[in-house]
Amino acid sequence: MNENILTTDAQIKELLEHTKTIAVLGIKPESHADQPAFYVPKYLADAGYDIIPVPVYYPEVTEILGKPVYRDLTQIPGEIDLINVFRRSEDVPKHTEEILAKKPKAVWFQLGIRNDGVAKEFAEAGIKVVQDACLLVVHRLLMR
Repeated sequence: MNENILTTDAQIKELLEHTKTIAVLGIKPESHADQPAFYVPKYLADAGYDIIPVPVYYPEVTEILGKPVYRDLTQIPGEIDLINVFRRSEDVPKHTEEILAKKPKAVWFQLGIRNDGVAKEFAEAGIKVVQDACLLVVHRLLMR
């Protein structure tokens, strides 16, 4: 197993301790405040992370959580520590090239999202990967 596929609490805690900037692919706007794709990034923003919104839909939205929206990960200036992915497992491959081009330190597939082929591709490119885990729940457990 590639060491970039993170599965232990210790590995994941270390990742979160070194994460400052989180791009949220598939984030939803405030009008969807009851959905995880909004309230998880809001929780992370409240916890002190710099959230960069990258919605897939909602073309009329220009700001989420008071931050300008990007439509493509590669348009985001500077480095990204973590890309938090809110896309169905079968939609993940559509974003593979864009994510590889941006070369974040890590990619986090939210709870219920898993794509072993894409995860392996990221890991082989030197990107750390967490699959099928809720970032809010894990952060609350490990970062108290």
